[in-house]
Amino acid sequence: MSAPHAITRDDLIDMEEYGRTRKDRRAALVARKKNRRVELGPYATAYFECYATMWHQIHEMLYIERGGAAQIDDELSAYNPLIPNGHELVATVMFEIDDEVRRKMVLSKLGGVEETAFVKIDGETITGVPEADVDRTNADGKASSVQFIHFPFTDAQIAAFRQSGAEVTLGFTHPDYAHMTILTDDVRTELAGDFDG
Repeated sequence: MSAPHAITRDDLIDMEEYGRTRKDRRAALVARKKNRRVELGPYATAYFECYATMWHQIHEMLYIERGGAAQIDDELSAYNPLIPNGHELVATVMFEIDDEVRRKMVLSKLGGVEETAFVKIDGETITGVPEADVDRTNADGKASSVQFIHFPFTDAQIAAFRQSGAEVTLGFTHPDYAHMTILTDDVRTELAGDFDG
């Protein structure tokens, strides 16, 4: 059975109940997220989102910020677009560099990196589509340290992705960050669950 593609107010639980179960829910999600996390080159990590990760994120925001019912619509509109629609994978890509000076230097060279993301299966390339909410490269050509990228799949590409032992590569073709990695079978199996059917 496919996971839902959107979170509604009806899917949310009371903050008191969330507070009581938060620790256990977080532990369960950490175990699942292990196979939704892919390191890519020296600085980037792709965190593949799904209904469960966004449900948790929305509850965390509501729990921490305590905005009540007035905050709900903003959180739903911020995070629902990152839930895969059944024919895509969606990744939050973070460039994680602790040293601030080095971070600025690296990101200043990575303008447009979000336009160069790809997934390759059996020689076919799926080009990433950056989330259209805001431009993640500024006018000076500096990339944001956080990117949201959709990878739209055809039915045939989904079938190929689901094949046991399929070689799936995730990467960037940016001239200053041309890195790629092959997904482990555990990651590929976990992510295959994001597709309908």
